[in-house]
Amino acid sequence: MIKTLTDNPTLLGTLSALVAVFCFSINDMAIKFLSGDYALHQVVLIRAVIGLVVLLAVLLPLSGGFAALRTRRLGLHLARGACVVFANMSFFLGIATLPLAEGVAIFFVAPMVIAVFSVVFLKERVGPRRWAAIATGLLGVVIVLRPGTEVFQFASLYPVAAAFGYASLHMLTRYIGRTESALAMSFYIQLTFIMVSGSMGLLVGDGRFADTGDASLDFLFRNWVVPDSADWGVLVAIGVASAFGGFGISQAYRIAEAAVVAPFEYVAIPLSVLWGILVFNEWPDGVALAGIALITGSGLYMIWRESRLRSARVPDTPRYRR
Repeated sequence: MIKTLTDNPTLLGTLSALVAVFCFSINDMAIKFLSGDYALHQVVLIRAVIGLVVLLAVLLPLSGGFAALRTRRLGLHLARGACVVFANMSFFLGIATLPLAEGVAIFFVAPMVIAVFSVVFLKERVGPRRWAAIATGLLGVVIVLRPGTEVFQFASLYPVAAAFGYASLHMLTRYIGRTESALAMSFYIQLTFIMVSGSMGLLVGDGRFADTGDASLDFLFRNWVVPDSADWGVLVAIGVASAFGGFGISQAYRIAEAAVVAPFEYVAIPLSVLWGILVFNEWPDGVALAGIALITGSGLYMIWRESRLRSARVPDTPRYRR
C-alpha cells in the first residue's frame, strides 16, 4: 500500500487533500462555535501553539527530524504564511456572521481560482472537459449565492477575499514544493500565525474596538479572556486539526497538480452542510442543495476524468521527496 502511494503522486496527493479537508471542516465548525465568546486572534494563537506542538512532537519524528525544517527560502515561507493568515482571518470573519454552509460555498471560488492560476502561473494543462466541469461548479456556486438575496451582505465578501488568498497560497506551495518539505511549509505557517495573532492581541486584545454591533467585527476586536474549562477540549481539537490539515494540504499541493487536487476540496461543502445541521441547526433550502449538487457533481466528474487520463499516459507530475 505504501509503495502504491509512493509510486502514484496523484493518489497520494488526493488522499492527503481529503484528510486535510476533513480536518479543516472540524476547524471551521469549532471556530464558528467559539466565535461568540472569544476574539479571533486569541483562538488563532491558541490553535497555532497547539498545532506547532503537534507538528514537533508527532509529525517531525515521522519526517526525518529537524533536518526537514531547514530552508533557504524563508522569505517565500513567510509569504505563504501571510497568504494563509489573510485567507483564514477573512474566512473566519465571514462565517461568524453567515451560515456555515453558505460561507464555505462562497469560499469555493478558491478551487476554481487555483485551477486558473495553475494554468497561468504554473503552465499546467487543463483540458476542455475539466474546464467544463469547473464552469459547472462555478454555476453551482452562483446558485448557492443567489445574487440579490440576503446572502450578499457585506460579510459575504470575506470568504471571497479568503478564496483569493487561499489560491495565492497554493500557487506558492506548488512553486516551493519542489525543494521544501510539507513539514517545513506547515511549520513556518504556524510560526506566522503565532507572530500575527500575538501582535494583534497586544494591539487590540483589550477589546477597546469591540461592541460594534457587527458579529464579524466583534469577533475580530473582542477582548481576550481566560477560556472556560469546557472550551479547552474544543480549542485542543482546533489545534490538532489545524496541524494535520496544514500538513496534509501542503503535501497534496506539493506532489500533485493543483488542478487535480483542487476538486477534492469540494468535499468540504457537504461536510459544512452536515456540521451546520448537527451543530447550528442551519438547514439549507432546495435552491442551496441544487447548487451544492452541481458543485459536488462537477468535482466527482473531474476525479473520474483525471483517473481515465492517468490510466492512458505516464504521469507527468514530478515525484518529490520530503
